[in-house]
Amino acid sequence: MTTSVTMEMDAVVIGGGPAGATAADDLARQGYRVLLLDRAGRIKPCGGAIPPRLIADFAIPNELLVARATAARMVSPKAIEVDIPIEGGFVGMVDREQFDEWLRARAATHGALRRVGQFERLRLDEDGVRVVHFQTDTGPEQVRTRAVIGADGARSKVAQQEVPGADQGRFVFAYHEILAVPEVPPVGYAPSRCEVHYRGSLSPDFYGWVFPHGDSVSVGTGSADKGFSLRRGVLQLREIAGLTHARTLRREGAPIPMKPLPRWDNGRDVVLAGDAAGVVAPASGEGIYYAMLGGRLAADAVVQLLQTGNVRALAGARRRFMREHGRVFWVLGMMQHFWYRSDKRRERFVSICRDRDVQQLTFDAYMHKRLVRARPLTHLRIFLKDMAHLLGLARVS
Repeated sequence: MTTSVTMEMDAVVIGGGPAGATAADDLARQGYRVLLLDRAGRIKPCGGAIPPRLIADFAIPNELLVARATAARMVSPKAIEVDIPIEGGFVGMVDREQFDEWLRARAATHGALRRVGQFERLRLDEDGVRVVHFQTDTGPEQVRTRAVIGADGARSKVAQQEVPGADQGRFVFAYHEILAVPEVPPVGYAPSRCEVHYRGSLSPDFYGWVFPHGDSVSVGTGSADKGFSLRRGVLQLREIAGLTHARTLRREGAPIPMKPLPRWDNGRDVVLAGDAAGVVAPASGEGIYYAMLGGRLAADAVVQLLQTGNVRALAGARRRFMREHGRVFWVLGMMQHFWYRSDKRRERFVSICRDRDVQQLTFDAYMHKRLVRARPLTHLRIFLKDMAHLLGLARVS
């Protein structure tokens, strides 16, 4: 079958999740010719939580919110429950199938060209211009472009082909089931509360979740242990949540990165964003906000490249991201490494989260995406309490 060059673009965005759709939208709004390439049948297990800062920064309309979480419940291995109210706000819950499609459609509304196809490879043409090869239902196609944004998920093919260090990523394998909420909800079920379950039988190194989505609910878990049965963990969590007999609407599983890659660009014309760059927060697994921010920063870097021809502009995407969020990722990574290692430590971790100072700082950081400079005495109290738990001196309630 003959392959022909069908287009010449300023930029090609490979991957139509939150990162890629955001990058394409930002570029299209600025008048650039951008192709958004996304494969059909893409799946991504995700609790679907989006904080207020994401809603504000990326102009997400209320109609996309299938639920509003006003509280979180943390459940320890011994079934000790710690309820944390989200004071003065809420966390929006979205259905990723609807949410991602809305983002792609918005990009198209602003001028991005959408294509459904499977990315295959990149090459340089004889004149030094980048050529993207992809496969569609009608056959192979290719497009010439001045820049490429790789937003094609964990284990990105773009990253593997073009970016040094792409093999250094670490992953959690996540699996969830979207269930229809029964007409008579189970006892204790709250449609405005997210539940996070810390128990080794649900995940030996991560956590299980029960997140409301209006008429449906996401029940899932994740682990980096390849020998652990995620399906068995979800089955157990369904039983705990009283959802064993709830109707299953769909099942999804995929690797989720837990560490930003050391480099996001190839020093010429390719830059990564979203899961492809490894920007999912350790410990919490939160990725939608960081993906969309990464898409925006990648688009900014491409704009600078197109305007100036300076290839060093591409490195600015990672530099800007890590300057704003690198410290948070480091703290969360250390927390996951220590507290998630055994049920005994998970029990203490949930106990720590009963503390009002910890709750206030944690939720303010989550809602507004910054490490809060609280009163020094508050930080000192949290430090002393944390050390007491580390040393086993604190009583676990």
